[in-house]
Amino acid sequence: MMSRRLRLGAAVALLCGATSSFALNTTTIVSSTLSPDCLQYRVVGICYWLYCSWTGCRVRTSVKVHHYVPDAVVSSYSNIGQNPWIDVQPLSAPNATAQGGGDGTTNHDNENNLAKFKNADVVGHPGGYVFGHFASASGYSCQGAGTALMPYLLSTLDTLAWRYNIPEAVYPEALIPGMREIGAHSSLNLWGAVYPRGGFLHQADDHKAAAVVAQRAGDIVTRRGQLHVYQPLLAHSRDGYWPAGALVESDASTGKWQELTPRLSNTCAVFPHSRPLTQAQQGDYAWALWRPYSCCERRGQTFLGSVEF
Repeated sequence: MMSRRLRLGAAVALLCGATSSFALNTTTIVSSTLSPDCLQYRVVGICYWLYCSWTGCRVRTSVKVHHYVPDAVVSSYSNIGQNPWIDVQPLSAPNATAQGGGDGTTNHDNENNLAKFKNADVVGHPGGYVFGHFASASGYSCQGAGTALMPYLLSTLDTLAWRYNIPEAVYPEALIPGMREIGAHSSLNLWGAVYPRGGFLHQADDHKAAAVVAQRAGDIVTRRGQLHVYQPLLAHSRDGYWPAGALVESDASTGKWQELTPRLSNTCAVFPHSRPLTQAQQGDYAWALWRPYSCCERRGQTFLGSVEF
């Protein structure tokens, strides 16, 4: 047990010192799961189970835990085929309806009304095995909804919604100022609006623009029945298992983000935040999306309920 903790501690120390000089490949992403700040492991209650055998029935208990799981890697990048996660670039190659990319600009340094366009890919986080060992060191751990390397949303296949905002351009959330916004004018920290959930927005800061697009992609895949081409990134609840629900902007209780590139971080945050923003030279960014789960070990045939402290 001590040697395992020493190994994990060494890995976290290496992660803390990581910078943008690391290429964003699968190995780097897997190592990023060793983050106690993102895990945020807590014992929150007790579950009750009815266990019956040939000798009779009795009530057993198990600990209810709550922690975050890295479900997916969300990439937000300017040019099609240039996902910063190099190992999944073939998933989003140009096609007949999605080519090129980049910004609309007059190349003036003082331009503040810059039309940005970002592609977005949501792909299952590859670090499940390593994360499972890391989380289990704290006790019983919960399973996330994501499947490693599974594409949940590729904006190159979502042309109508992503490039033309059909039909979300006429949704109330897209037309009424102040609805579903990341930040606020009153705090002088408005990053952008969640709707319409496509690749275009006006934001002079490239990092903030990419973060807004990542939030839009996460918003889509964590809901069912959206008018986009995607797969829901959701698990079904069951006895002793309470999975994450819909992602909501600026609400850490629904999910939080770990920056992977252009700067590899060992902590998680929500958008907007006040941390320093590193600009990517090629306009490509990626975050790990961590989402909250609660669960307890099954210790009987019938689940009787749970209580939280």
